[in-house]
Order: sequence, then C-alpha cells, then structure tokens
Amino acid sequence: MPPTTSASHAAKLSALNAALGLHASAFEVEWIEACESSNSELLDRDLPGDDRLPVLVVDHQRAGRGRRGRAWQSFDDGSLTFSLLWRIPAGSSAPEGLSLVVGLALARALEDLGVAGVQLKWPNDVLVHGGKIAGILIELVARQGRAVAAVIGIGINLRLPDDVHIPGQATVADLRRELGERTPDRVSLLAAILGQLRGLLETYALAGFGALRGAWEQRNAFANLPVSIGSDAEATVGTCIGVDEDGALLLRTAEGTRRILSGDVSLRPAPGGQA
Repeated sequence: MPPTTSASHAAKLSALNAALGLHASAFEVEWIEACESSNSELLDRDLPGDDRLPVLVVDHQRAGRGRRGRAWQSFDDGSLTFSLLWRIPAGSSAPEGLSLVVGLALARALEDLGVAGVQLKWPNDVLVHGGKIAGILIELVARQGRAVAAVIGIGINLRLPDDVHIPGQATVADLRRELGERTPDRVSLLAAILGQLRGLLETYALAGFGALRGAWEQRNAFANLPVSIGSDAEATVGTCIGVDEDGALLLRTAEGTRRILSGDVSLRPAPGGQA
C-alpha cells in the first residue's frame, strides 16, 4: 500500500498551491514522509488522466539514488527531494539534452531566490561557487500503450550538517550558507523550481535544447577550462568549449573537437590543469 499523506503534508500542499499560483493547475503533487526512492515510487503511481505533471515529494528517502549507482544522501528538514514525471511529446527531440534543461531550471530558480555564483556542471549537477548544491537523475520509462516518459529525480541541499561528508564530492554547498536568514522553506523552493520546470520543458518540447543552449552555456562551470572525462585509467583530456545543439559536451583535444554523448561519465578538472 502506498504511503499516505499526513495532515502536515496536506498543509504543505495547500501552501504549495498558493505559492504556485497560475502554475498550480499544471501539476498533481503528492507529499509523503518516506519511501525507498522517489523515482521508483512515482513509477508505481497511477498517472492522472489529464495533462498534469505528476510530482512526488518525499521527506526522507531510505535508498535515494544518484548517477552511476551512487546513493543520494538526504537530511531531515535539510533537503528537498522529489521526482516529476514528464511525458515526452511525440515528434520532439527529447530526451536529448533533457538533464541540461532541468539543470537550467534549477539554476534559474536559485538565482530568482537570490543565490549568486550558480553554475552548471555537465550533464546533471548544479554548483554554487564550485560546491555541489543539487543533483539530477533522469530515468526513461515506456509503458505499454503510453508515450515514453522521463522520471526526473531532483535533490537539493537546504541546510546540511556542519560536519557533513558526501562521498565523491570534494565540496558541497547549501542554501543556508548562501542565503542565511533568507533561506526559503521547502514549499517556497519547490514552487520556484516547478514554475521554472514547467516553462522550460514547454520550450524544450517545442524547440529542442538548441533554444536553451545559450542560457546553459552562460552558466557552464568549466567553460574554456581543461577537463578530464572518464576514469583515471582511461581519461579523455581536453578543453571544455561548450555543448552542442543536442546537449553533447564539446571538448577540444589534440586530435580535434570531440563530442561526448554518454551521460555515464564524470567531468572534472584535468590533472595539473593541462589540456
């Protein structure tokens, strides 16, 4: 049996609808206390019979997932974790560049809240002054008789413990360190993100990633910097010169420009800063 929505969560949903304003009718939001993974849990839900976007917000994920099989750590009252299901329109170029579009939506929401120094790390991380503040996990699903859909999982740090250590992350960021007393609650943050997601996904469905490419590149954390792609044993080193019309990463290497398509690689500064 799926988890039920408590009275406190019902109050949050009421506040969320008020904060969303005209965007409220575009979403069907459920807010629960805990589950294994919001992505997996949302996939088990019945989809609304109309065009609303299903959203599942979870206070605590017991087995939250990040990219490449990593666990996503969340903290009670210190994180916002949720998943959204987006039906991919027939004839669109999706899912090419989808994770970059979602990252751009997060960046714009944070900037609107007053966060400075927001950067995007290809393909699916949001940074603030170089520290990771949010991550994205996108999974595609095709159900019989239905259009292909993307389940978009998002985790964002609001208030991390002072002594937190997240494996694989040299530096992390949270909204409390950036905004202090102006740190939004989860309802306000979620409303800001959903509003941006709705607009950018509509643009993406109509015009493809190319229409948003320039906005993403303005926030590219590694623009014109030497980077290394892949494992230490087999790494491709080059200079990050942006992203292509389909969201592929573009590297200038000794052999010429190379397109990186795989979303299952890591991007980091090149050893010694040499490209």
